[in-house]
Amino acid sequence: MIKKERAKYILKRLNELYPSTEAPLRSRSNYQFLIAVLLSAQCTDERVNKVTPKLFKLANNSKKMEKLKTRQIYDIIRPCGLAPQKSKAIYELSKILNKFYNGRIPNNIEDLEKLPGVGHKTASVVVSHCFDVPAFPVDTHIHRLAQRWGLTDGRSVVHTERDLKKIFPTESWNKLHLQIIFYGREHCTARGCDGTKCEICRKCYPRRSKAFKTIKA
Repeated sequence: MIKKERAKYILKRLNELYPSTEAPLRSRSNYQFLIAVLLSAQCTDERVNKVTPKLFKLANNSKKMEKLKTRQIYDIIRPCGLAPQKSKAIYELSKILNKFYNGRIPNNIEDLEKLPGVGHKTASVVVSHCFDVPAFPVDTHIHRLAQRWGLTDGRSVVHTERDLKKIFPTESWNKLHLQIIFYGREHCTARGCDGTKCEICRKCYPRRSKAFKTIKA
């Protein structure tokens, strides 16, 4: 298979496996979703979903969050890891949203990236989910699988995102990035597949006999 053929097969197969994609992070507003994505950095979605109800019970919007002390936020989100940085970021970005955006989150990547604690991946996830803006957030699962499937050389996350955007239709990005994550968690895990075992790896590279080494994000 050439790259375009692999991409076409992957898109078709993932649509068969995951016809609908619901965001794994639970929230009731765009603001809450932004906070949940921020908390998910180096943390599982499952753990974030256990922590956010406690946080949002105390402050479910930016105006209420600004009234808290960072220590209060820290005490709740500590199980998510990186709590000192995340609690400060949550407090500071809430202040900015209140001052400049009337408590609403920006609807574009550029403005979101200016908020404390919000990097390119987080901003991409937020515009994709909250505003249906085409984006292709690349996490460790996507970065690893894109290499195994021969869609990028993996030299960097930025390069992987650029390669995936080139080869897949724009209208597929928002759904596809979640489909790849779901597949990576279920079938093509870091330990469970080395590029030779799962269905898609075998289909893309039927003659691959040795473990494929990926470049970490």
